[in-house]
Amino acid sequence: MKAAPEDQVILLDVQRLDNDITRIAHRISSLQKGDRLTELGKTASSLRSELAAATGDVEDSERDLARLESDTSTAQARVERDTTMLQHANAKDSAGLQNELDSLQRRIGDLETSELEIMERLDVYRARVGDVEARLADVEAARAGLVAERDTEIQRLENDRAAATQSRADIAAKVPEDLLALYERQRARYGFGASLLQGGVSTASGVTLTGADLQAVRRAAPDDVVLCPDSEAVLVRTKESGL
Repeated sequence: MKAAPEDQVILLDVQRLDNDITRIAHRISSLQKGDRLTELGKTASSLRSELAAATGDVEDSERDLARLESDTSTAQARVERDTTMLQHANAKDSAGLQNELDSLQRRIGDLETSELEIMERLDVYRARVGDVEARLADVEAARAGLVAERDTEIQRLENDRAAATQSRADIAAKVPEDLLALYERQRARYGFGASLLQGGVSTASGVTLTGADLQAVRRAAPDDVVLCPDSEAVLVRTKESGL
């Protein structure tokens, strides 16, 4: 294939912009995956599970406390009733009422002891809920901050990608169709479509051409399209090539 040297040089700008677009795409993909965000998401999920368990403990204890308080109120009501009845009871009934009152007082004592125990547990459970809520709030705040930073950075990168894509289209339009088609084909196959020969080194592969390869390049006419023997990209020759 033949192509004017100046047209071949334009391919270097196309390749540079393609590299920029690829780099930007990789950066966007990395930001979208967000390893730190994933880690914070897992931490938040774990804390939400811990919060649900702690809240369940509080609710269970509150129900137990309400039941005990109801039982205590019932027992106290019976004490008041039996005390009133005792004041008007005969000797035979008085003994039975007194025994029941003694039993009720013991029952009330046991219930109040259980209430105190549950109230102590409630303090622990409620403190745990408060601690988990605080930690979860911190994690979610950190995550929200990272999401905002990520979205801002992604938007900036999207703008850069759009600008690079437009510049690439404008520059590629200056390249003859057959040369551009070759560039696209080689880039799709090998990752690079154009490579500057600089000081005997192919910049696409970073490999120094052998003496035989350099001789073949020297024999080629300036408008011959030469492929790099290592990268298979169009080998662009300039004054920097060292030929």
